[in-house]
Amino acid sequence: MPGRRWRKGDRDVQFQNEIHPVGEAQMQAIMQPGPAGPIVMVNLLKFKERAKYEDGRDSSLSGREAYDIYGREVMKLVAGVGGRILLSAEVTFLMLGQVDPLWDRVALAEYPNRAALVRMAMSAAYQAVAPHRVAGLAGQLNIETVPQFNLADVLARSTG
Repeated sequence: MPGRRWRKGDRDVQFQNEIHPVGEAQMQAIMQPGPAGPIVMVNLLKFKERAKYEDGRDSSLSGREAYDIYGREVMKLVAGVGGRILLSAEVTFLMLGQVDPLWDRVALAEYPNRAALVRMAMSAAYQAVAPHRVAGLAGQLNIETVPQFNLADVLARSTG
């Protein structure tokens, strides 16, 4: 998926959806310990119209359907490293900002730390299901965040 660029005031804004980490520097950064404590990965997902498997297998699946096969299995793997899927939601409208094309889905996945994410991604079980991800995605942005508070905890305190 080609990168996007637009002007915002006096600066260029750009992004590039990808399927895999790009370059040695990005891969080395991923392998660093990262922040102490939990992280939440924000996944902005853009699907292919039709799934296209790298091994050439014939498929009548849409990109979304292929990715959903991956997603069902990855939920179990995330839980296996102590994480959880917080949200998977279809994008329906861009209220603020500019992006074209709009992503199709947003997913939030919480991990105890970056090492847990890397451990999961390098596991044989993940590697076995990853072809469905690649077949289904046109690209994605994957953003590591550090939670500032847990909304469930805030709500529980306000009602208790």
